[in-house]
Amino acid sequence: MYTIGQVAKLVHLPISTIRYYDKEGLFPTLERTSGIRKFSEKELEALRMIECLKKSGLKIKEIKLFMEWCAQGSSTYEKRLELFLHQRKAVEEKIEKLEKVLDMIQFKCWYYEQALADGNEDRLKTYTETPQD
Repeated sequence: MYTIGQVAKLVHLPISTIRYYDKEGLFPTLERTSGIRKFSEKELEALRMIECLKKSGLKIKEIKLFMEWCAQGSSTYEKRLELFLHQRKAVEEKIEKLEKVLDMIQFKCWYYEQALADGNEDRLKTYTETPQD
């Protein structure tokens, strides 16, 4: 069992964020002893999942629904799979957009390295890179 401070260090999150997740009901089986939260490996895994889903673009309300589905058992496997298939597509689209951003940044790094070496941009004016949407 871990205290909230230990958990915060383990998962690199502020204590206030963990308290907020608890207040939102994302740890339905969290034990308390004299009002002190006692986190188990189950809550640590839940935190990892919460952070993953947040980074994928889900809101807390949607994450809470996912956690409720998990508590309901195998009857919600299909819903959970659909959620992850949707999030995978959303993340793949974000990655694709970010790859285009990275391409432009890499071009500009090369461009300015050349400009620095040449002392001007004269030779480079024929090179253009337009970002694709």
